[in-house]
Amino acid sequence: MKYVLMFTSTPELDATVPPERSEADLERILQWHRDHAAQILDGGAALHDAATATTVRAGDAAPVVVDGPFSEAKEVIGGFTLIDVADLDAAIAMAKTWPSLELPGNAVEIRPMFDDAELFGS
Repeated sequence: MKYVLMFTSTPELDATVPPERSEADLERILQWHRDHAAQILDGGAALHDAATATTVRAGDAAPVVVDGPFSEAKEVIGGFTLIDVADLDAAIAMAKTWPSLELPGNAVEIRPMFDDAELFGS
């Protein structure tokens, strides 16, 4: 089954992590991707800081473009990975090994992806 893992963090807490810890964590994250290469599909990426985001929202007459995500959530998505595993339990087991979960304010959101046949009836 295909899932997207969305890696979230809290910017205020991220700012408290010393640079040397961030560098070490990046290597651990790269190793995590190597360790799970068989389950990772093509796709996924690290994202630039949320301050660089642009959002297109529904407006009264036409869509409106605004700077930033302006989400009510305190956490931001820092990246995502597409995976193909047997079931949700396997996705959860994989997510639990995400290195950044050692830091406060971090989480991995798991969402099942639609199969093309579900959407297009093929």
